[in-house]
Amino acid sequence: MVVMLGWLGAEEKHLKRYAELYHSRGIRSVAFCIPVKDLLWFDLGRKVEERIAGFAGEIASWLSETEKDGRERQLLFHTFSNTGWLVYGAILENLQTRGELIRKIKGCVIDSGADPEINPQVWAAGFCAALLRKRSSLTYSSVEPIKDNSVVGDKNKLQMQDNAFPWAETMLLVVLEKFFSLILRLPDIHRRLSKILCILSKKSLLCPQLYLYSSADKVIPACSVELFIEQQRSMGRKVWAHNFCSSPHVDHFRSFPQIYSSKVHEFLDECTSLVSNNPKTLIP
Repeated sequence: MVVMLGWLGAEEKHLKRYAELYHSRGIRSVAFCIPVKDLLWFDLGRKVEERIAGFAGEIASWLSETEKDGRERQLLFHTFSNTGWLVYGAILENLQTRGELIRKIKGCVIDSGADPEINPQVWAAGFCAALLRKRSSLTYSSVEPIKDNSVVGDKNKLQMQDNAFPWAETMLLVVLEKFFSLILRLPDIHRRLSKILCILSKKSLLCPQLYLYSSADKVIPACSVELFIEQQRSMGRKVWAHNFCSSPHVDHFRSFPQIYSSKVHEFLDECTSLVSNNPKTLIP
C-alpha cells in the first residue's frame, strides 16, 4: 500500500491522479491531508500531532497483519511539499520503537519537499500558497514556457496570474514571515520540529528515496533539496532524483504527466528489485 501525505490545504480529491499511478501497478492507496486551519489552531500544532499519532497507529495495525494468502504487508510513502514530508517524519517518530514494522517500509517519493531548515520564509510561502491557492503567484512558474512539448503551460496565463493582485499577496507574505519568525523560535515548537528534521536527515530509513523537484519552485528552494539529496547520498542512502526545471510547486505531475509517471514507475521497479534481493530492509 502507498500512503500519500498531501501538501498543506490539499484534499483527498487532489490526490486521485497520483493514486491511479499506483493502482495501475496493483498497489492500494490511502491519503492523509492537513487543512490550513488545523495548523493555525491556538494549540500550535498539538491537534495535528494527535491526528498524526492516531494515523500512525492505524498504519501500525495494518502492517501488523498479513494478507489473506499469507504474504507480508509492505508500505510505500509519497509525500508532497514540506508539509507531507514533515508528516512522514512524524509518522517515523511514532513508529521508531517498532523495528519489525519500520523494516516493512520499502520506499518514499518526496514531491516538492525536503528543505531541512526551519526557515520562516519557506513556511510563509507555503501558507501563502495554501491560503490563496490558484490565485497565488507562488503556484505558478517564473520560468518562461518553451514552445515545444518539453513544457506545458500558457505564458499569458502565467503573466496574468503573477499580476492578479500582487499587493495583497505581498502583504500576506510579509505578515506570515513575521508571524513565523516569532512562532518558529518558540522553544517547544523549535524542539518538536528539530526532532522530526533530525529523524528525516540523520536517522532516515535505508529504503530507497525518490526526489521530484523543480528549479522554478517558489516555495521550496531547489538548492536546499539538492543539498539534502547529497547529504543523504553521503550517508549511503539509495537516492534517485529528477529536476523538472520549469514546473511550479507541487505541479510536476500536471505539467509533465508522462515524465512524472515514468519516474514513479522506474522507482517502483527499483524498490521491487531491492526487496527481491534483500527482503529485510535495514534500519539504522
